[in-house]
Amino acid sequence: MRTALLAVAALLLLAGCREAADDPAINKASPKDAPVFPVTDDNPAARTPAAAAPATREEALKLMHERHEAMEDIGDATKALGRELKASAPDLTAVRTHAATIARLAPEVSRWFPTGTGPDVGKTRAKPEIWQKPEDFAAKTRAFQAAARSFDATARAGDVAAIKASFGELGKACKACHDPYRAPNGH
Repeated sequence: MRTALLAVAALLLLAGCREAADDPAINKASPKDAPVFPVTDDNPAARTPAAAAPATREEALKLMHERHEAMEDIGDATKALGRELKASAPDLTAVRTHAATIARLAPEVSRWFPTGTGPDVGKTRAKPEIWQKPEDFAAKTRAFQAAARSFDATARAGDVAAIKASFGELGKACKACHDPYRAPNGH
C-alpha cells in the first residue's frame, strides 16, 4: 500500500509540472539538426507506428500544441484521480470519467512525437532522447498505453482497492517515461 501511495504521490508531482510561458533555455538548433524517430513496421522492437514528420514548421508547432494540451488533460485527470482516491469514499463516477479520459488519450501518444517536433523546433519539455532512443521510448509508450487500458477497466469494475493499486501501476508507467524523456519544468 505504501508503494502505491508513493507512486501516486510521484505521479501527482510529475503531473503538476507545467511548462513556463517563456523559456529562454530552449535549444535553437536548426531543423536540419532535428533528431530522427525511425519507428517503422519492420522494426519489431518499436511496434509503435511512426507519425509522419510535419511538412512545415507551422504543422509541427500545431502538433506540439496539441500534444501539450492533451498531456495537460492527462495530468489534470491524474491530479483529480489522486484527490479522489485519497478520499475516504471516492466518487466512482468521477474516477471512471478521469480514467476514461486517460484511456482515450493514451493511444494518441504514438503519433505525438514524430521527427521535427522536438526542442529544436519550438517550446517543449520533450527531450531529444525521445528521438535518439526510439525503441525505448516506444516501449515505454506501449507500457503507458497498457497501464491506461488496465486502469480504465479496473475503474469500470468498481473495486476501490483494485483501482488504487492499478492507479499506482499507471503512475509507475508515467514516471518511467517522464524521468528519461521529459525535461524538468522551466527547461
